Amino acid sequence: MRLFAAVLPPDAAVAELARAVDPLHDDHLTWTARAGWHFTLAFMGEVRDEVLPELHTRLERAAHRTAPFTLRLHGSGHFGERALWAGAAGELAALRMLAERTDAAARRAGVPMEQHRRYSPHLTLARSRATTPLRPYLDALAGFEGTPWQVDTLSLVRSNLPVSGVPGEQPRYETVGAWPLGG
Repeated sequence: MRLFAAVLPPDAAVAELARAVDPLHDDHLTWTARAGWHFTLAFMGEVRDEVLPELHTRLERAAHRTAPFTLRLHGSGHFGERALWAGAAGELAALRMLAERTDAAARRAGVPMEQHRRYSPHLTLARSRATTPLRPYLDALAGFEGTPWQVDTLSLVRSNLPVSGVPGEQPRYETVGAWPLGG
């Protein structure tokens, strides 16, 4: 199954961000559904079933070794001219440490991971198939400050890619494991 480790913002944080983002929706970008808003910590790709028990054990350890911490949704950014995202503020060092631990847990469990790179916290809001000027969206979201919340769970999420061929269909996400931080 196609998996990633993530921090899932609570419903209240998602609703706050949606109030800021919904007025920006247009046909220039493909907007991600609220159900897909998350902070990916470690993308694992296709994971073999026989690796899952060890992966679960190691992710549980990573969660246990990480104390709960505070985050808030904050501002926006972009990757090139094709992806618009919301950022995070708060205890980013703790978020980065959790990302490092989940990456290491996956590697030790036998999941072939991509080349390691510094974690950049972001929640993808929209994408474009063509180069699209993102400055108007960035300006509109620049001052966004969400209410802080306590991150207390590490989630393992399955990504079910679209298969119908219907334009605009988005991946479906299913939480297949969750572990409390701090044990």
